[in-house]
Amino acid sequence: MPQQTVRHPLFARYYANVVGPSLEKAGITRYRRRLLTGLSGQVLEIGAGNGLNFPHYPPEVRQVLAVEPEPRLRGLARQAARTAPVEVRVVDGRAEQLPVPDASFDIAVACLTLCSVADQRAALAEIRRVLRPGGRLRFFEHVRADTPGMRRVQRAVDATLWPLLAGGCRTGRDTRTAIAAAGFTLTQVETFAFPETRIPFPAATHILGTAELPQEPESFSAAPGPSA
Repeated sequence: MPQQTVRHPLFARYYANVVGPSLEKAGITRYRRRLLTGLSGQVLEIGAGNGLNFPHYPPEVRQVLAVEPEPRLRGLARQAARTAPVEVRVVDGRAEQLPVPDASFDIAVACLTLCSVADQRAALAEIRRVLRPGGRLRFFEHVRADTPGMRRVQRAVDATLWPLLAGGCRTGRDTRTAIAAAGFTLTQVETFAFPETRIPFPAATHILGTAELPQEPESFSAAPGPSA
C-alpha cells in the first residue's frame, strides 16, 4: 500500500525556523541527550522532523533509520544526517505504516511525535511490530495535563485551532496509558513541566522514559480505545 503524503508546509517552516530554535533556547537539548543516552544497535526514529536529535546519538548505535513524512522537514533531516556522529538514513514514511520489516530494530525513539500522528494506537502497534523481542521504546512526549483545569484547556484547544496550526499536534493525549495498552511494559517514566514558565501552557506536561517488549514474541491485540 503506498504511503500517504503528509504535507504541512507552513508548519514545517515555522517549526524549523521558530519552534525548534525556541525549544533549544528553553533547554530541550538536555532532554534530547537523556532520551538517547545508552542506546546501541539498530535504532528507528519515528517522526524525526528536521533532525534535531541526530547530533546526540551515542557511538554505540550502529545505524539510525529516521522516518519523516513531511517533505520539507525530511529534506532538512537529510542535511542534518550528513554531520551526525553515527550513520543516519532518512526515509519517507508514516508512523502508522512504517516501511520496514517485522522485528528489525533494537530500539525505537519517539520524540515529540506521538502527539501529532493521525492514529496513535496504530502508530504504537507498528512500533511494536518492527521491534525485536525485548526491544525498547524510548519516548519524550508532551501529554495530558495533571490538573482538571488544564485538561479542560487542552480539550478546548485540541477541538479548535491547535491541530491546524501545529501540524496535527494534540495537547491532551494520554500517551503513557496508550503505550501500556499497546503491549509495552513501562520501566521508567518521569513527568515534568517543559518549558518551565509562570504562564500556563497547554503543552507543558511532558513524560520521558523507556518501555520494553517481552523477551519472547507473543501474539497481541491492542485493546479498543480512541486513537486521538
